[in-house]
Amino acid sequence: MIESRNTQLEPELRPTPPRGVQLFLKELGPGLITGAADDDPSGISTYSVAGASYGYATLWTALLSFPLMAAIQLMCARLGMVTGCGLASVIRSRYPRWVLWFACALVIVANVFNIGADLGGMADAMQMITGIRAYYWTPFFAALITALLFWISYRTIARVFKWLTMVLFAYVITAFLARPNWGAVLRSTFIPHVEWNKAYLAVLVGILGTTISPYLFFWQAAQEVEEDKDHGKVTVAQRRGSTNKELSIARTDVFTGMLLSNVVMYFLILTTAATLNAHGMKNIETAKQAAEALRPLAGKGAYWLFTLGLIGTGMLAVPVLAGSCAYAIAEGAEWKSASLNIKPQLAPKFYAVIATAILVGLAFDFAGINAVKMLFWSAILNGLLAPPLVIMVVLLTSDRKVMGDRVNSHRMQALGWMCAVIMSVAAMTLLVSLR
Repeated sequence: MIESRNTQLEPELRPTPPRGVQLFLKELGPGLITGAADDDPSGISTYSVAGASYGYATLWTALLSFPLMAAIQLMCARLGMVTGCGLASVIRSRYPRWVLWFACALVIVANVFNIGADLGGMADAMQMITGIRAYYWTPFFAALITALLFWISYRTIARVFKWLTMVLFAYVITAFLARPNWGAVLRSTFIPHVEWNKAYLAVLVGILGTTISPYLFFWQAAQEVEEDKDHGKVTVAQRRGSTNKELSIARTDVFTGMLLSNVVMYFLILTTAATLNAHGMKNIETAKQAAEALRPLAGKGAYWLFTLGLIGTGMLAVPVLAGSCAYAIAEGAEWKSASLNIKPQLAPKFYAVIATAILVGLAFDFAGINAVKMLFWSAILNGLLAPPLVIMVVLLTSDRKVMGDRVNSHRMQALGWMCAVIMSVAAMTLLVSLR
């Protein structure tokens, strides 16, 4: 009788499972964080330069980049979930060692420069509102991020600082307050405009490079593996394989993250076009000039909004940049302990790579390069280095020896190859124009 009564009461005591919006939000994970990190200070700067320099002319890139970035990130997520390994581990098991270390070298070079650019952008924004030179803020942010990663898990950092990135949605509101020419906006959104000169091509490659960045490929796959580890799947054998439901959840997570990232991108370009470009401010040299785009909404508080957004995205992105370097090297070298979710004393080599990446990135900031230009050029560097890695991701996720029956669909494969071709052509055209 007692057992029967307990059995009857148990459903009443059991918490109600989440449904609707609550369930949707609960299932968001690595994809959402990846999307937030994608709009890093380098991205903010690149979109601001695009809108200020060419007005609405680059809005069409948002429609082009969304399906491409979503497809590649979903391939990386599926790769991690199905194989139970990160991207570098899969490359190591499938290709010769020189291919592995070539891929790792590409992401490390791009990431270290990107770290320096992001730290410089954050420092430049702080100088704007405090008057204290960026020279002092750059090492401060480098030390702060390193200390937080060593003493607090990245998941905790992400939970706190991802709310600061919500400030970027101020650009959506400002876009309407600035009263843009909506006819021109719609034409530029749906009718591609390309100028065959090195300045425009640099902006185009920068936009592609900051939306489809190499570091996000390694990060996405590694975080899917981390999610499985959190659920008790310690060994590769336990992690290998995924159910249709798990893959469906991952698809929703990745598409949501990439969509939010793309919406911010679109309205950043639109707002800077309607405010800065429309008033003749076409050459952005400082953070203060970029922040002026928010003046129709925030007035004097525009600088504060801009700075909070830049710091929030920087605090999310720099750990992702340094972490993806560490995951790539750790997986390539087959280190046993390598995770942002374990303490530094248990993974000293992994955390040493993170600290070194941030330190080398910091060194770039003392080279005397303008912060805005450095942010913009880091996006271009990502755009130039991404195509070989995109090709590897498409090949691996289309390989039955790697993915089994979970290989890419024909549509996903087409999007992947389209991404590789578009980014390769844009990169080669830019390089030719620089001669």
